[in-house]
Amino acid sequence: METPLVSIIIPCFNSEEFITETIQSVQNQTYNNWEIIVVDDCSSDKTVALILEMAKTDNRIHFFQLAENSGTGVARNLGVYKAIGRYISFLDADDLWKPEKLRKQIDFLKINKIPFTFSFYDCINEEGKPLGKRVEAPVNLSYRQLFFCNYIGNLTGIYDVNYFGKITISSIRKRQDWMLWLTILKKIKVAKPVPESLAYYRVRNDSLSTSKLDLIQYNFAVYRKFHGFSFPIAVVCMKLFLFTQLLIKPSYIKKIKPSI
Repeated sequence: METPLVSIIIPCFNSEEFITETIQSVQNQTYNNWEIIVVDDCSSDKTVALILEMAKTDNRIHFFQLAENSGTGVARNLGVYKAIGRYISFLDADDLWKPEKLRKQIDFLKINKIPFTFSFYDCINEEGKPLGKRVEAPVNLSYRQLFFCNYIGNLTGIYDVNYFGKITISSIRKRQDWMLWLTILKKIKVAKPVPESLAYYRVRNDSLSTSKLDLIQYNFAVYRKFHGFSFPIAVVCMKLFLFTQLLIKPSYIKKIKPSI
């Protein structure tokens, strides 16, 4: 079966604790035709040195750095601009892929003749220990479902550039991935995930401490700035978002036996 090039976009900022393991999880893929595009957002720790050291022994790793700290969206956009692969995939600097991730997703795209897919994922803590939790999603995810809840883990999405072109990512500092998936599903209407866990999402201590008020503000900004809704309509959408987030999405979070 054909093995087209996959471009993997990894934005990073002060990620010295995790970046090596993250890149290694790509190097351990059973699917070998990939390039990593790491875009550093002006790190002040050893992140850059670690990446450059790994790039010396693997010419599939390409490094770029922003001129000033600009946020994840800007970093991802530079990565997309530099990408030359048929497929574009995303991975954050502290998350991990399981070895069969790319192989299973590329096969799934081809067999089902679709231009986009994602997968389920497991949660690990900051030390990399399993939390016994798997995040799943509807097997036929509609635009309407995604509109009120982001079911797609950023570390799992992959899309076909031949179908969509290169999609510009919002420069808003939070929820860029949700806006990207909304752009994709607005065109294809329904997305199908590979119905198994193919990645590990790292739950960071600082993310746990983020206030619920901040999270509400970020999501409200999507309805106001991305969709361009008036304040009253955005408030209604936000209420439906919270309803979905609190009462529907938990049914897709499964307890599992730790396996990492």
